[in-house]
Amino acid sequence: MRTGSLDERLAQALPRGTLYAVGGRVRDEIRAQVEGVAAPAKDFDYVVTGISSDELRALLARIGRVDLVGASFAVFKVTLDGTTIDVALPRRERSTGAEHRAFEVEGGPEISLSDDLARRDFRMNAVARALPSGALVDPYGGEADIRARRIDIIFERAFEEDPLRMLRAAQFAARFEYELTPRTQTAMRASAQLAATISPERVAEELTKLFVRARRPSLGLEILREAGVLAVIAPELLEGVGVEQNEWHAYDVWSHALATLDAAPQGDLVLRLAALLHDVGKPRTKEGPHFYRHEQVGAEMTRELLRRLRFSNDVVETTAHLVASHMYVADPALSDAALRRFIRRIGVEHLERQFELRRADIAGSGLPKRDDTNERFETRVHQEVSRKPPFSIADLAVGGDDVIDVMVRTGAAPKGFRGDPRVGELLQRLFEQVTENPERNERQTLLALVDDYLRGPAA
Repeated sequence: MRTGSLDERLAQALPRGTLYAVGGRVRDEIRAQVEGVAAPAKDFDYVVTGISSDELRALLARIGRVDLVGASFAVFKVTLDGTTIDVALPRRERSTGAEHRAFEVEGGPEISLSDDLARRDFRMNAVARALPSGALVDPYGGEADIRARRIDIIFERAFEEDPLRMLRAAQFAARFEYELTPRTQTAMRASAQLAATISPERVAEELTKLFVRARRPSLGLEILREAGVLAVIAPELLEGVGVEQNEWHAYDVWSHALATLDAAPQGDLVLRLAALLHDVGKPRTKEGPHFYRHEQVGAEMTRELLRRLRFSNDVVETTAHLVASHMYVADPALSDAALRRFIRRIGVEHLERQFELRRADIAGSGLPKRDDTNERFETRVHQEVSRKPPFSIADLAVGGDDVIDVMVRTGAAPKGFRGDPRVGELLQRLFEQVTENPERNERQTLLALVDDYLRGPAA
């Protein structure tokens, strides 16, 4: 449902002068006016002033399904024609501890909209829009901050009360390419150690927004590094600061990682994580100008870091695989069989990301691109993939049951045999044969090969 339609439905259902849009939506509407960026139709958050919780619920129930999710401070999930929005009474929050969720919250019609907006993390987010009039409510100077492209905390203890705001400051700064005010930077440095109290899941959530949404995520990581926050949440990344590389790189390991990160395509979390972490193992493997096996060490460091931050297993393993494989030799003169082994090792499903990582790595070197070797290699790989030869044992024209049948028929296994490691070994031998010669991937040919293996001296 369109934002305007939602606004109209709610405004018609509620007393005039009580409904306000709040949150990132209003901020983005101002940004759209000032910067010309698109205002996404999301973040359907509303605050209703001056009426009781019971009255609000009754009025909302007339236009959609209503579910209470904050019993003590009246937050309603309202579903209108398949779209779910948040409608709340004004709230006031007080920190009761270091944890992100350690807050005492009270809500009700006696609390002002200004007090509700004061709960927000930054002045640019502490804005509201009266509906249906569209008048801006801006008690803390949020519009001025947006126009000045800056991020400022509302009160000095903002990061002490909620350390997660430090990560939000960094990802907002990178996404919008805004500057943190000096007092925001000072407050962040003073609270940096409190980042240890943020749950790993919340750290991962904010880093995901940074990597996926920002054109240059490096801006956010540098903010976190300079403030001391990165040393708390991902200290292994800082091992690359000041570590010089060989003649193929203009930057140290840390700066190269940031440049590679920025060069990776926006929107792909796994690819951007791999870009940031592809050389994370270099400081621990440095021997003069060499970094032997840094890709393998880096893959293990990647697994450890991403698991610690509770990223999904798929994200962890795919990222680690890209890191482990990023030093592949791109030789356009490889034989067809060697190309197939490369494709098998990388995985057809990972090829494009692996190539994108190589492109970002080259762009992040800080030096001019040398030649078109990688492009010619990628062309040959794509040509080989298009031929659709078998790239895994699952692509063979026979399976484990077929191998078992031959084993029983030839006496290599007793009747009723269900399988043992020899079955897998035989399938692997068949796979090697068809990797060398894809034309052999024909059922009768493969069955004959199994028969030969079992009857021959090497069986």
